[in-house]
Amino acid sequence: GMQAQTQVIAHRGFWKTEGSAQNSITALEKAAEEKLYGSEFDVQVTLDGKLIVNHDAKFQGFVIAETPYKQLKKIRLNNGEKLPNLKKYLKKGKKLDIQLILEIKSHKSKEVEDKMAADIVKMVKKMGLEKQVEYIAFSLNVCEQLAKLTPESEIAYLNGDIAPAELKKKGINGIDCHYNVIEKHPEWVKEAHDLGMKVNVWTVNKEDMMKKLIDRKVDYITTDQPLELKKLLE
Repeated sequence: GMQAQTQVIAHRGFWKTEGSAQNSITALEKAAEEKLYGSEFDVQVTLDGKLIVNHDAKFQGFVIAETPYKQLKKIRLNNGEKLPNLKKYLKKGKKLDIQLILEIKSHKSKEVEDKMAADIVKMVKKMGLEKQVEYIAFSLNVCEQLAKLTPESEIAYLNGDIAPAELKKKGINGIDCHYNVIEKHPEWVKEAHDLGMKVNVWTVNKEDMMKKLIDRKVDYITTDQPLELKKLLE
């Protein structure tokens, strides 16, 4: 069913707070403490196929896709935490009352993307997290793979260049756009809702844009300022 009110998703966790860092396990815990709907995080793959949580393709001088995991796992985040692997991250998430908004990062090879999608879905199912994990990706290929592998999951496409009806035909049941896309295509919110699809908008940090999107009745807003958004909604 449709929810009545816009919900808050913390972008890369709630990291703008003491002792936290982007995409850290602490940021996930802090987002759950604030009773937010969800915490977004990014998944990359190492040279040897290990799934790790990090936004950028490069981390402290290393290109993740070209570096074995044993080299990366020693690296510390800004808050002193070790770079988390996906299994450890999901294990923590399972203990928390929050949706895990998992972004699969694009890769230049379709084979690698396909394997990433398959490995991630397998891990999520094995851990019994199908209801708690929602998927997002900029890669249309990744979204199409997810639609085949886990059609009952929430899957949203991030690029904002395909109308909701087209995505729905591909088995993708959500749109997750930059706010500029919704400014250009305000009709997409209603179109998506009429098709039973959810609408998320990223990354919204200014109050006037938050208010605009709340008025448009989008389902979720992803933000680096989750407390400000939460206050507006209250």
